[in-house]
Amino acid sequence: MPLALVVDDAAFIRLRARKLLEENGYEVEEAENGEEAVRKYNEISPDIVLLDITMPVMDGITALKKIKSINPRAKVVMCTAVGQQSLVIEAIKAGANDYILKPLDPEKVIASVKKLAGK
Repeated sequence: MPLALVVDDAAFIRLRARKLLEENGYEVEEAENGEEAVRKYNEISPDIVLLDITMPVMDGITALKKIKSINPRAKVVMCTAVGQQSLVIEAIKAGANDYILKPLDPEKVIASVKKLAGK
């Protein structure tokens, strides 16, 4: 079963993403900030990471760079609110594989995850 790491400081977003991914055959771990995300990435080596850009402690772009330094082939989808295009561009330059907008559209989340997972 593929493993996903969902990283967001908002518990309801993590819960929504978890439910959606589990319904589509993924095992899910969660983190609530970038620092926790990097630690968990090291521990569990997930197949895919859904990573919020704006978070306390460590933002998503910093976490993305650290995850990519651990594994350059890490598959990371950035999650962002509308109006953060400059951050999305920075994230893509830093190695993000894709991005999705909040509020999360279930079809777009699954399409992005499946595309990266090669399914």
